[in-house]
Amino acid sequence: MKNSRWKPAAHRFWLEWLKPCLIIVFVTTALRSALADWNDVPTGSMKPTILEGDRVWVNKLAYDLKVPFTTWHLAEWGEPQRGEVVVFFSPANGMRLVKRVIGLPGDRVELRDNRLFLNGRAVDYAALAPATINAVPAAQQPHHDFASEQLPARSHPVMATPALPVQRSFGPTTVPAGHYFMLGDNRDNSLDSRYFGPVPREQIVGRSTAVVLSFDRERWFAPRWDRFFTAMP
Repeated sequence: MKNSRWKPAAHRFWLEWLKPCLIIVFVTTALRSALADWNDVPTGSMKPTILEGDRVWVNKLAYDLKVPFTTWHLAEWGEPQRGEVVVFFSPANGMRLVKRVIGLPGDRVELRDNRLFLNGRAVDYAALAPATINAVPAAQQPHHDFASEQLPARSHPVMATPALPVQRSFGPTTVPAGHYFMLGDNRDNSLDSRYFGPVPREQIVGRSTAVVLSFDRERWFAPRWDRFFTAMP
């Protein structure tokens, strides 16, 4: 008797509630996987452009269309450009990382005491706008050097930390076909292509152009309202 009452109720619950909810979750997750998403940034490797606790917008249709939940490309209509911030899977361990594209396929990349050379030519540097520097907490600013790195197509902020005992020279190395050389804007504190090599094109998830949300992890995740919905250089 009890089973005869339970089965129709369970069937109705499946049809009217559980199945529609599962379909909605699957469709929403698939859209996030293939079209657009946001990425939480837990480290300071992209400071001063991106701070710890920022959540950045990821346009997954910037370069191609992928099969949801995979890196298989259905169609491609663009390539990452030098200076763009991208999200990709690390060749070292498969983690999703956020870095800046510095070297394109065929480029010769070199760092000499943190000065970037592209194809044998030194990149110029200029003073960085105070508004960008002030995104970094005031107590930290005296420990860093800031500049605007003038790439051929665009400029962007970079940061160095003289007190850190790190290697500041690299290369020269030539970026293989179908690969991209990634660097963090925080040059003295970034795990990037200097360590795991150029990133294959198929491992690039999408382009990041804006900070959507920002929470200060050192102040009980208090919102940084001035960083909400701000474009990135």
